[in-house]
Amino acid sequence: MAMARTFRRPRRSQPISELNVTNLIDLGFTLLIIFMIATPLINQEQTMPMQLPITSKSPTQKQEKELFQAIAIDKNGRYYWGTSNQPISVNDLRQRLDDLAEKPKPPVIRLRADGTVDYQRVMTLLDEIKSRGLSRVTLDSQTDR
Repeated sequence: MAMARTFRRPRRSQPISELNVTNLIDLGFTLLIIFMIATPLINQEQTMPMQLPITSKSPTQKQEKELFQAIAIDKNGRYYWGTSNQPISVNDLRQRLDDLAEKPKPPVIRLRADGTVDYQRVMTLLDEIKSRGLSRVTLDSQTDR
């Protein structure tokens, strides 16, 4: 006489205690790579040590995507173009401003001047900018804490 066999496995009543964290690790590495790439781009403007003038905090306005061109004046009154750490002459600065003025949509000029710079230097640079029809200028400062 043949006996009938059952091929059932005994059921486990305990929950599965393993957690698959592979996707979390992948996400963590992806975020790490994004931050490693983005951080130098954020700090690109702050390559030259400068003590900016202090202003009070004001609400920021949402701006559309604009092109910016930074011009800096250090505490010794030397001019710098963009993120370069090499000073440029006044004639070279004038030529570069002329080139900007010829563009169909010139960028917004970010003027970064050390807080100890003679006020006349800043005004002279603003006159050079305005004389070329470049009217969109921002003055960078640091906010009081």
